[in-house]
Amino acid sequence: MTDQQPVMKVSVKRTSGGLVAEREHSIALIAEYLNAPQLGHPLRVAVDGVTASGKTTLAGEVSSALTALGRTTIRLSMDGFHHRRAHRYQQGRHSAAGYYNDAYDFTSFARYVLEPLGPGGNFHYRRAVIDLASDTPVDESTRQAPQSAILIVDGSFLQRPEIAELWDVVIFVDTSFEVARRRGVARDADQLGGIEEAQKAFEVRYHAAAQLYLDEVGPADRADLVFGNDDLESPRLSENIHELT
Repeated sequence: MTDQQPVMKVSVKRTSGGLVAEREHSIALIAEYLNAPQLGHPLRVAVDGVTASGKTTLAGEVSSALTALGRTTIRLSMDGFHHRRAHRYQQGRHSAAGYYNDAYDFTSFARYVLEPLGPGGNFHYRRAVIDLASDTPVDESTRQAPQSAILIVDGSFLQRPEIAELWDVVIFVDTSFEVARRRGVARDADQLGGIEEAQKAFEVRYHAAAQLYLDEVGPADRADLVFGNDDLESPRLSENIHELT
């Protein structure tokens, strides 16, 4: 992340809020940007955002676009780097502070992914330390990444101080709480015990924790790229896109 001039030159509609394009076009812009740098180690890309903002979908779309350009991508999710359930819920099942502070094992994620794939690393990484569904540790062998690979990770709170300086590029998926909550409740109602319980979980825990993150970190302002995702068909890219060195 540097203070150079934007490198994207594709013609799109410009508004006071940034660059607006059809979704496929927007994904192509991001892939073009990520395809350019050669850093001597895998490019470590965070796809950050509040719960149900569309992070996983965007990360998958960008990964596919880069693969089409001939790049090797490594897709990881922070789901594989949660703490055990007892740790996650030690402040209460509905605690926003508990979700913000206790859900993710950022220490293990840095040790097993971001540091080995960064400058001076050996390029050996792990895909997960926990199976989230069964709440059991995963002790798999490490894998080796090619030097030219692009790591794309989706998750919440990816610009917390524990790992903020270990990314090469940060994309923030900017979705309003209202829209994200509606999508999240529809997606997770069965898992969370029905629509009312899902609404409660988002309001009291997940999005309350996200608000703590927004207030403490200001992730949209820190990101290299902001992807406005309220309108799925015509997302908005910020113009805060900087050339990597």
